[in-house]
Amino acid sequence: MLTEEKAKSKGVEFSKETYMFWYEKMLLIRRFEEKAGQLYGQQKIKGFCHLYIGQEACAVGAVSALEEGDKYITAYRDHGHPLALGSDPNAIMAELFAKVTGCSKGKGGSMHMFDKERGFVGGHGIVGGQIPLGAGLAFAEKYNKTGKLCICYMGDGAVRQGAFHEAFNMAMSWKLPVIFAIENNGYAMGTSVKRTSNVTDLYQLGAAYDMPSEPVDAMRVDDVHLAIEKAAKRARAGEGPTLLELRTYRYKGHSMSDPAKYRTKEEVADYKKQDPIEQVKVALIEQGFATEEELKKIDKDIKQRVLDSVKFAEESPFPDPSEIYKDIYAEDDYPFTID
Repeated sequence: MLTEEKAKSKGVEFSKETYMFWYEKMLLIRRFEEKAGQLYGQQKIKGFCHLYIGQEACAVGAVSALEEGDKYITAYRDHGHPLALGSDPNAIMAELFAKVTGCSKGKGGSMHMFDKERGFVGGHGIVGGQIPLGAGLAFAEKYNKTGKLCICYMGDGAVRQGAFHEAFNMAMSWKLPVIFAIENNGYAMGTSVKRTSNVTDLYQLGAAYDMPSEPVDAMRVDDVHLAIEKAAKRARAGEGPTLLELRTYRYKGHSMSDPAKYRTKEEVADYKKQDPIEQVKVALIEQGFATEEELKKIDKDIKQRVLDSVKFAEESPFPDPSEIYKDIYAEDDYPFTID
């Protein structure tokens, strides 16, 4: 089996295990989201729903680059992150169905998913609201001297929020171990980046805080991995945060209610030619890591896994009405008293 070290000696950047991890995780997210879109159309999933189709490399490339115990936080386009981290698809689908077996006990729905065991700290519905939270999580890691970090995702629209700049100032002042990752899919809801700011190269926003910043081709999962790996080394060395502009694309509308008429079919088609899953598939075959038949078998198994999660969600009960009063306040004993 080709290890990472042997792979590099042969001129291949990553091992078979890494490529297979990327392929299987991104394909799981893609098939899960495709099914979620269908179920939303059938009104089995209600409320807001933002699909991650096209952006899979942003989450999967981070998981392969970071360590167990690191924290992840993002906005409301959040189904893909816990799936990349290994959360049970049953629990994610059940949450979309608002069932008690969901990862947030059916109380969070599409936009507010959590998995504490895997370091996934949400899923947040307020635009930009997760950015200072991400800095706070990093502060806790530094304060407790864990050697861990937080990666904080945001959309390109969130960089217009004041919380973005306040968090950046504090993160750089205190040299917090945080990676700020802008998932720039080109549109804040339906408004293009070019119409919202004079600065369209969003990574340049880090310059005002002397924060190391760079753009990343996030249609390539290997580029995402390498950029986050580099930023993580800096964070763990006590050198502070990094800003990464992950240049990606969403194939669907902003949410399920968005027909995305503000962009052309040609634009979408051009991005699909750079599909992150197809690029990894081609690499697996060209490098002799897998055959076309083996990859088809993986796809078939993943599709069945998604169907199983739907069955689980449909058969799960809704929360009891009494649950509305639970999980409002933390029940742990505090190490201090409040007078």
